[in-house]
Amino acid sequence: MNGVWRGVLVLTAVATAVATTYDGASVNIQCGSRTVGVTWTVSQDVEFYRVFLGSCFPSDVTELSDGRTEIVFKVRLHECRIKREITTKWMIYNTTLTYKPLHKAEPPVFTHAVGCRYRRPKGMFPPIQDPSFGTAFGNGNLLFYMGIANGDFSGPAQSSTFYLGSLIPIWAAVDQQDHLPLLLLLDECVAATTPELDPSGTVYPIITNGGCLLDSKFATSRFEPRRQASELRLLLQAFHFAVGQEVYLHCRLIAWDPESLDKTRKACHYSKDLEGWELLDDPSQNSLCSCCDSQCIYRERRSADSGAQGVTHTATLGPLTIIDRSHGYRHSESGKCPVPEQEGWRP
Repeated sequence: MNGVWRGVLVLTAVATAVATTYDGASVNIQCGSRTVGVTWTVSQDVEFYRVFLGSCFPSDVTELSDGRTEIVFKVRLHECRIKREITTKWMIYNTTLTYKPLHKAEPPVFTHAVGCRYRRPKGMFPPIQDPSFGTAFGNGNLLFYMGIANGDFSGPAQSSTFYLGSLIPIWAAVDQQDHLPLLLLLDECVAATTPELDPSGTVYPIITNGGCLLDSKFATSRFEPRRQASELRLLLQAFHFAVGQEVYLHCRLIAWDPESLDKTRKACHYSKDLEGWELLDDPSQNSLCSCCDSQCIYRERRSADSGAQGVTHTATLGPLTIIDRSHGYRHSESGKCPVPEQEGWRP
């Protein structure tokens, strides 16, 4: 898998040139081999610092001689939280151009879809098709994966033992197969000392309230930007709970309609910079995370476990061990945590 993703890719772009108006404004899109350029020319005063391509600010702003303003974005395809989808024939990158002159909690006054489509290079496969990466769980026509990754998420971790306070890279994905685009969410995650949850046992809550990464408010845990909608990356700070014991993570995964996010289906983490909760997939909708400090009300859903909008599956990851360096744990000559005997990553 490493060679597939680290190699140099030569992509043939199907460029899109779209014109859309906003009080006399026009949007033009140019798809490069590894970049996308967007030019928005407006005829009236626009606060350019409130214009975003995904999560990015403009690359350049120019006042034209005719009184109009030209706002330009030129970004790499893996930046700005641009979403990527991979099909049997295509690599598709999607994001949105937005103008939000009002308070950040208010909806944008202008939105325009930006998309680039590329022919998928022969022999290129998404990470979830590598059978050595992660544990597979079947549910109907979907295949879920979950595993502990190495530091850059390019492969499985070489150890399941972590020092207290270090970051544990956790990777989850769903194989979309012939389904419409799906968004993978972690609805709930708790840590326990048993491979099966005991109603009378003690657990450590990690993700609660339908997708709120509770641990991010009190530690450095966070979601990483997505590489594709069907994949989720979590950096979990190794916690004090059950130090020195075997720990299992019990999580409920959901493959969901990306257009149907709400307060009960979301991925939120606490931003120390914003001093508030942030929605991983669209910061302009951070209000969906406003209930993370209280109770996110679950509305009644039709076919909650296998309806048209989503499929849920419960997964158990582990065992892993967290050790306290200050207690004099003797480690290997390399200085890394010891590698315990453990099962391989094959599903």
